[in-house]
Amino acid sequence: MQQTVTPTSTKPYLVRAIHEWCSDNGFTPYLAVCVTDAVQVPKEHVRNGEIVLNVSMLATDKLQIQNEEITFQARFSGRVQQIIVPMDNVRAIYAKETGNGMAFELQQESPPQPMESAALPAQQSDLPQPPKSPKGPDGRPKLTRVK
Repeated sequence: MQQTVTPTSTKPYLVRAIHEWCSDNGFTPYLAVCVTDAVQVPKEHVRNGEIVLNVSMLATDKLQIQNEEITFQARFSGRVQQIIVPMDNVRAIYAKETGNGMAFELQQESPPQPMESAALPAQQSDLPQPPKSPKGPDGRPKLTRVK
């Protein structure tokens, strides 16, 4: 009888690879993180449930990108803080200068709850349509100078 082995996630390997690529090319690696209770970051810097962290070698101390989590120390408002980001909460890693990198789907902890029909958003056809923009002879949008 053959056992099926569940392979480990490719996400930590890709995060490490893109971090190394950024560092090798002189770019600043940024990490976009979905903040939940499992994430240890300075809450005052969280916006809309997300924080973007500079994870360059110059900005961090004791950086470890492990299969389960990313840990390091960094200064926020002059204070050294321990940062812990579970790998499941990593949304993206990219180069600040070019935007090149990779985004990831977040793992849902529980399936979304069905909404009641009264709480459903309006159908696409019920919404007002935006006005059509003027088009030039080649089909591209055109600008009209107004004096």
